[in-house]
Amino acid sequence: EVQLVESGGGLVQAGGSLRLSCAASGFTFDDYAIGWFRQAPGKEREGVSSISSGDGSTYYADSVKGRFTISSDNAGNTVYLQMNSLKPEDTAVYYCAASYYGLPKRPWLGDEYDYWGQGTQVTVSS
Repeated sequence: EVQLVESGGGLVQAGGSLRLSCAASGFTFDDYAIGWFRQAPGKEREGVSSISSGDGSTYYADSVKGRFTISSDNAGNTVYLQMNSLKPEDTAVYYCAASYYGLPKRPWLGDEYDYWGQGTQVTVSS
């Protein structure tokens, strides 16, 4: 079965860094994609960043571009989200999602993904 296991969330001061990990398993094909989403209380779910395991193509939301970096380790089926220069507005529950058919045409939309992890809390204090 497809499983997504997230780790790396925690508490950090503004300006600091965190690295989230998403370990994906149970896929039949190599060409899948992993997306990171976040949702803060009272706010809509936001697509943060995505990456294709097939060609390494990536997507970044404007709100994180230049601060966050997504990368993948295909050998270990792990995707990382390096978050630098964190701001209090980055505080949210971060979810890992998988698309079975590669990077979606609209990677910022949660409906494009087939599987979801349980989420990990990221809190940025001022």
